[in-house]
Amino acid sequence: MANTYTQLDVQLVFAVKGRESLIHKSWKEELYKYITGIVQNHKHKMLRINGMPDHVHIHIGYNPNQLVPKLVEEIKTSSNSFIKEKRFTPYQFSWQLGYGAFSYGRSQRDVVIRYIDNQEEHHRQKTFREEYIDMLRKFEVEYKDEYLFDFLDVYEW
Repeated sequence: MANTYTQLDVQLVFAVKGRESLIHKSWKEELYKYITGIVQNHKHKMLRINGMPDHVHIHIGYNPNQLVPKLVEEIKTSSNSFIKEKRFTPYQFSWQLGYGAFSYGRSQRDVVIRYIDNQEEHHRQKTFREEYIDMLRKFEVEYKDEYLFDFLDVYEW
């Protein structure tokens, strides 16, 4: 639409299904490049992607022409197939149901990028469960414990 301008930063967070940490550092960069391609093919701008063996953080400049649930579904479905095709892991891999989506102002972009870049350091002090619940509380998102991800609090590389 003519004369329509947006600037929307969104952080997506989702986890590997079950209680196993399956994203290995030997292939995570290839996975992140693949996910970046999905994001960019849908006309979003990849600002940062990083994570841990059991979850991923994706910070994007969001294109409102695609619904967030459809984008997350595309990322999960396509990357799941990619992981299986590449045979990155001998274990059954899939993403858990659900995700978190959190919006930020442009002035917060650098802080969010640094936070995502420093996931390994951050998780030396805080579990994924603590991190995720902190995000839900910070953004005043009502939640029920029984609908949260299955959490694994120990990372093995």
